[in-house]
This record gives sequence, C-alpha cells and structure tokens, in this order.
Amino acid sequence: MNALVTGGAGFIGSHIVERLLAEGHRVRVLDDFSTGKRENLPDHPNLEVVRGGVEDYATIEACVESIDWIFHEAAIASVPKTIEAPLASQRINYGGTLNLLEAARHHGAPRLVFAASAAAYGDLPGLPKGEASAVCPLSPYAVDKVASEHALAAYHHLHGMHTVSLRYFNVFGPRQDPSSPYSGVISIFVDHLLAGTTPTVLGDGEQTRDFVYVADVVEANLRAITTDAAAGGRFNVGTGHAVTLNELLTALYRLRGREPHPQHGPARAGDIRHSCANIARAREVLGWRPATALVEGLQRLVSSLEG
Repeated sequence: MNALVTGGAGFIGSHIVERLLAEGHRVRVLDDFSTGKRENLPDHPNLEVVRGGVEDYATIEACVESIDWIFHEAAIASVPKTIEAPLASQRINYGGTLNLLEAARHHGAPRLVFAASAAAYGDLPGLPKGEASAVCPLSPYAVDKVASEHALAAYHHLHGMHTVSLRYFNVFGPRQDPSSPYSGVISIFVDHLLAGTTPTVLGDGEQTRDFVYVADVVEANLRAITTDAAAGGRFNVGTGHAVTLNELLTALYRLRGREPHPQHGPARAGDIRHSCANIARAREVLGWRPATALVEGLQRLVSSLEG
C-alpha cells in the first residue's frame, strides 16, 4: 500500500512509519518539523519526506495523490499551547483534518485514521470512559479534536470513506521529547531520572492517567485502517488501568533502585483530574488489546535513552 503519515517525524507518527516500512509499504511523510525530527525517520528507499503543514490545502492535495491509507498524526499536541494560541490550534488541529478529508475525497484516498484524544471526555465523573460517554472538551485542543471526530464521521456517512477516530489516552515510549515543556509526563520524569535531578509533580500527584505504550498504539492504527467494521467509528486506545502520577514516579525510579523525592508545583490549566479507558469496543471490533505492561514499557524507554 501507499501510505501518508502526517506528523510522521514526530513521536507516534515515526513509530507508525517504522512499522509500515517494515511491512513493505511505501510511505510519504508530511511534517512541518516544528516538533518532529528528521532523525526520527530512517533513510529508506520506500520513504518520501515532504516538509509542510496540514493547514496548507495545496500541500495536502499534492500529498494525498496516489495514496491508499492516511494516518493523521499532525497536530499542535500541547493543551497549554492551544490555550495560549486557540486560533492557530483551530487552523491546524481542525482545519488540517478538514483539508485532509476533502483532499482525500477528491483524490480517492479511501481510508483515514485520525489521532483523536481522550481529552474529549473532559473531567466529567464516571470511570472508565467508554466511547458512548458524554464529551466535555475543556481546552481548544480538545474542542478541535472532537470537531475533527465529527468531521470524520460525516465524511463516512456522506461519502462512504473509511474513517476511524482513535481516542489516545496517555501514550509513552521512545522518541518522546523530554526537552519540550509540553512533553508527556513520563518523558519528563525519565529525563530527571537519568540526569539525577529533582522531578516536579504538578499538583498533588494524585491525579490518575491511563498510560499506553507506543507500539500498542501503532498496532491499533494498523488494525483500524484494515478492519472494515471499524469504518465510521471511534475507539479508545488505552489499557483500562489508571495509575496516579505519584505511583508512576515511584515505579519508574525503582527500575534503577531509587526512590523519588519530587517537588510539587501548581496544577496545570486545562488538565483533567482522572482518566481511564474502557477498551471493550477496540477489543471487540478491532481485535486489539495492549500487549505492553507499564513497567515493561518504562524499562524499554529508559533503556533506549541509556543506550
């Protein structure tokens, strides 16, 4: 197959690219390299890299030509940054999705999987969150992700496109950049562990998250794009198990026989208190379930950085 991966030089996108190339597919990456890195991508005869943004329709139109599968990972992925710049968020995070859908419709690219977000659920009570749970987006990032989900569903309904939204919970693994102030908390904690510096926990550390390893997320993407019954659907991609940030930090430091002694800072605006996925629908329709336990994933991440 010929695949397009938007944001393909980024954290999750580059792992999707790696898997596709390993399976013999031809891959085109579109990335503006605002956060993605060229070194995340291999030199490979079946890989084409295009520098550009999803907000530019002409670029998108050129990229979807002769494409069978689209994996849409490109986004401003930071909740705080979208709060600071909501118009830019809308232009890239929702407008970019609409550009892809419309170009795919015109050029006959029939299958598109979108990186949606558990941020859709907001902070409403009731766990675990299922796809039928009410949505309550609490940031421009979440609003744009929810709007994009609806656009995918509409294009499936109106035009028969195979569109799937995967609501990622907290994804972690190699290539997640700890230097970014908006990076995932695991990546930041690992950076402190290896540097021997004191980690900062925002808030009291009792907020919970459902952490899912990046290789499992890649598998969910491949199943979503190849499973006919998934068309038009939304699926949670998590583990079904939540841990507090304090528990996470302790588990991480004990991998190296240490105990964390964090400092605490103010809670971050726009963050939700508790999060946990119900993954029954993904198990039933996609035949997918996570294969990597949290401690195993943490060990792989730490080892990749030490090596």
